[in-house]
Amino acid sequence: MYIMAKTKSTRQGKYQFVGKLSDFQKLEANSKSFMKYEQDKYTAYQNYLYKRALYGLKSLSKEEFDKTCKQKRKRISRVYLRGQKVINRLKQESTNAYSNLIFKTLFPESPLTDWLISNSDTDDKFKNTLNFADIGITKDDIVQVFIEEGILPYNFMDIQDQKCNLPRLKYQSK
Repeated sequence: MYIMAKTKSTRQGKYQFVGKLSDFQKLEANSKSFMKYEQDKYTAYQNYLYKRALYGLKSLSKEEFDKTCKQKRKRISRVYLRGQKVINRLKQESTNAYSNLIFKTLFPESPLTDWLISNSDTDDKFKNTLNFADIGITKDDIVQVFIEEGILPYNFMDIQDQKCNLPRLKYQSK
């Protein structure tokens, strides 16, 4: 049998750590010991506007949804639907360009390839279900298209912070 010698504890309180802390801190912080998250170049308000255009009413929290009036909800919903049509068209154009490239490299002299390249129109009734990563569409591409289509404001890249939440007057006094 082993007999363990009882050592006298040096801790002051019930929950104080007694062991050697340096033994647990042998690993130094390096680039592999922590996670690096992707940070985009947009401010919080720009991300708010982008998500509101991309996700619609689903982007609002429950409190925010309850505070917004019916007209604003309708406006957000209309912008969301317009945005979804634009994104669908962007996905179709990107998919068409990729498939045209494939057909052009594999069958350069084929009449089918010539017909596909000449008839690469988009259809608003067809819903493209591919995700952005598979097609190669980035957030910057979506923002650029949203600005061109008027879904996001033309000065979206210059917006820094949200203006105060006072209602806009038609004729403001100076």
